[in-house]
Amino acid sequence: MVYILRTLLHEGLGLRHEITANKEQFAASALPKINYSEEVFDGIVSIKPHTILFDHGIRDYQLQVNTNLRYKKIFFKNTGNTIPFDLFGAAFWLLTRYEEYLPYKPDKENRFHYRSCLAYQYEFLEVPLVNLWLFELKAILQTQYSELRFDIRSYEAISTIDIDNVYKYKHKGFVRTLAGFISDKSWVKSKQRLRIILNQEQDPFDCYDFLIESHKLSQSKAIYFLLLGDYGPNDKNHSATDLRFQSLIKHLGDYSMMGIHPSYGSNNNLRQLKVEVARLGNIIHRLITKSRQHFSMLKFPQTYQNLLQAGLMSDYSMGYTNHNGFRASYCYPYKWYSLDIESVSSLTIHPFCISENCLLSNSAREHKTFMELASPLVNEVKTYGGELISIFHNDSFTTKMKKFYREFLEVSKA
Repeated sequence: MVYILRTLLHEGLGLRHEITANKEQFAASALPKINYSEEVFDGIVSIKPHTILFDHGIRDYQLQVNTNLRYKKIFFKNTGNTIPFDLFGAAFWLLTRYEEYLPYKPDKENRFHYRSCLAYQYEFLEVPLVNLWLFELKAILQTQYSELRFDIRSYEAISTIDIDNVYKYKHKGFVRTLAGFISDKSWVKSKQRLRIILNQEQDPFDCYDFLIESHKLSQSKAIYFLLLGDYGPNDKNHSATDLRFQSLIKHLGDYSMMGIHPSYGSNNNLRQLKVEVARLGNIIHRLITKSRQHFSMLKFPQTYQNLLQAGLMSDYSMGYTNHNGFRASYCYPYKWYSLDIESVSSLTIHPFCISENCLLSNSAREHKTFMELASPLVNEVKTYGGELISIFHNDSFTTKMKKFYREFLEVSKA
């Protein structure tokens, strides 16, 4: 209970609060208050609790989701109270990703699939539902206690760039370049590869000057996440020992924040993860605290436990790579709570809600422009003064994507 009240009331609304189990003390207090109990107090904002915040261990609760005019969707429903469901318990269930600790059918990459999530099944994945609930609670408290003062949250947009493969053809080394020529099976492709290697044409993945200029013009914040794992089937970036790659990393670090993109090969290998974090730190001579998982390989609780042991303090993996929306139903940064040990951690989660890969696939399927797909999500985050995290990859910046990116940076500004 302490965790969710601090997350929502203190960090979400800026309210200082105290918890008491003393009925007489509660009734006698003249301070603004919320009755979170089975007891009945007339004229006081009341929420009847579900057992989730008091139970020990992980349980497979039977959830019944109902549509509600004010709160959109609710579960852990009750009657006869100011708020018709356990807002705190339901928010805890969503923020901790409770459903991902339960048995589920994974996708082909052994990840939790968006189709398995409650938010997708009940059509609120594209709404930060916990934020909506929190704003409704704020409105109720303001009506009841006009003297209350809430924090005014400032909307912020951060564009994040994943660099999985720094160049398509350049600086690959003799063996990989030769293998590339053999695999081309087309004179047109081989000719393009040769022209790029000879510096007669720009590499398709070399969009870094464009990104730096775009962020400058729009005064946008950006974070680059670098893949520095060992070469493997799912990790094909340049070697971290390549001085030209290191030079580019330092150059990008002069303009933007940097983070590690833990490799596919480090998913179950803490030692490898620590090696990759150290590699980036040694290149840019800074303490590395930010991360986002390659392929968004997020497994509870293992992934976050490993990140903490590797010294990482902020993670940007909370989202789906194959469906835009709010995986945790929240658009504020918040601390990770580990259900297996029932303890709050020092790791801050920064949920993302927009990925350009989803925009690309959905645009073709739904016959909508990138901006038509992105704007509703941008507006949702702006409504609640949240943190808009978007994902782009350096290998996706075609002429069309560059045009959209410049427009997106402008539209997503505060």
